[in-house]
Amino acid sequence: MQIAQSILREELLVFEKKFREAVKSQAPLLDRIMRFIVNRKGKQIRPMFVFLSARLCGQINESTYRAASLVELLHTATLVHDDVVDESLERRGFFSTYALWKNKVSVLVGDYLLAKGLLLSLDHDDFRILQLLSGAVRKMSEGELMQMEKARSLNLDEAVYFAIIRNKTASLLASSCAAGAFSTSGNEQLTEKLSRFGEAVGVAFQIKDDLFDYGNEQTGKPSGNDLKEKKLTLPLIYTLNTVNKSLRRELIYIIKNQNRNPEKVKYVMNRVVEAGGIRYATEKMNQYRDEALSVLYQFADSEVRQGLEELVRFTTDRKY
Repeated sequence: MQIAQSILREELLVFEKKFREAVKSQAPLLDRIMRFIVNRKGKQIRPMFVFLSARLCGQINESTYRAASLVELLHTATLVHDDVVDESLERRGFFSTYALWKNKVSVLVGDYLLAKGLLLSLDHDDFRILQLLSGAVRKMSEGELMQMEKARSLNLDEAVYFAIIRNKTASLLASSCAAGAFSTSGNEQLTEKLSRFGEAVGVAFQIKDDLFDYGNEQTGKPSGNDLKEKKLTLPLIYTLNTVNKSLRRELIYIIKNQNRNPEKVKYVMNRVVEAGGIRYATEKMNQYRDEALSVLYQFADSEVRQGLEELVRFTTDRKY
């Protein structure tokens, strides 16, 4: 991500200060938790997509900084809530908010972040940007609930899988790019184009996460974790739809009833590899990567476009 970080060096420094200000609280406990969260933020991929999309369509302004802060606030809120839902004790190699402050505090922290994001936009009349990001939050919630529902019945429809990840994962990245574009252009056509770009990147990003579950990379989560949680990833869906009926029944039985047995999980993973599930998912991931690039190449070549292309390729080439 060297090009993107080089282009946005000053913007990211300013953004960091503005984001710290945005999450400050008068409540000592809440302020302490906010500092904990800010100090453990990730690689700021989504704010970079906001800023580069904005630069692709115009000049970065205060509305752009607010859009990036809103994206980060909403994303952080969903992560805090996800850790409660998943009872996850770790986040990016550190203790999670849930591990340190448990359910009640974590839920309230997530709610606080959501409220701060809404007020940040409303106080400055950023209604269109708020509309774009609020739509993403709705889709993310719908995607998460749909995934839970389909996991119970082991729904093996690939179209359902893509509907889930478009909502659950891709919607926020699509809205991030759209918000960036609108903040500098006010142009709905450009906003829609960058939204399509972001959605394709988001789908590729999620498929890459699916693939990590079957590899030996240092991904930050145990291998086979998705299987243990009965998550229907693309390699598994492809496998269950292509193997013979006997093996399919066996694999479904293991996923439903023996998904906490390490040897059984390993057995399923090996069958997925043998059936070509990894190869198929990789091909699909690259299709979405190329779809995103085809939208991006509609813009004139520039350092900003190169930075966005670098981020797209990082999405599919990353090792963690």
